[in-house]
Amino acid sequence: MPIYEYQCEACNHRFEVIQKMSDKPIKKCVLCQGKVQKILSAPGLLFKGSGWYVTDYANPERKKAMEADKKAASGDSGSAKAEGKAESKGSKKSDTN
Repeated sequence: MPIYEYQCEACNHRFEVIQKMSDKPIKKCVLCQGKVQKILSAPGLLFKGSGWYVTDYANPERKKAMEADKKAASGDSGSAKAEGKAESKGSKKSDTN
């Protein structure tokens, strides 16, 4: 639900109210019962996740660097698997001899 901000014309008290969009606007101040006006205020934005800017508007150099990192990471994990297989084959051969 959105948060709306109001200001009293009589006492200049500002307050916020959480309301549904379908709710009627508040007409009286919570302190002095004077007439209030709804104030336009900046919405609260919250960006979640990592690298929203990088993923949406990445420059070509950044893309190349990311691809190089991925290749390096996949190359390292592949060589470790290959070494493990070589060791297991080598141990089988030595057991049979």
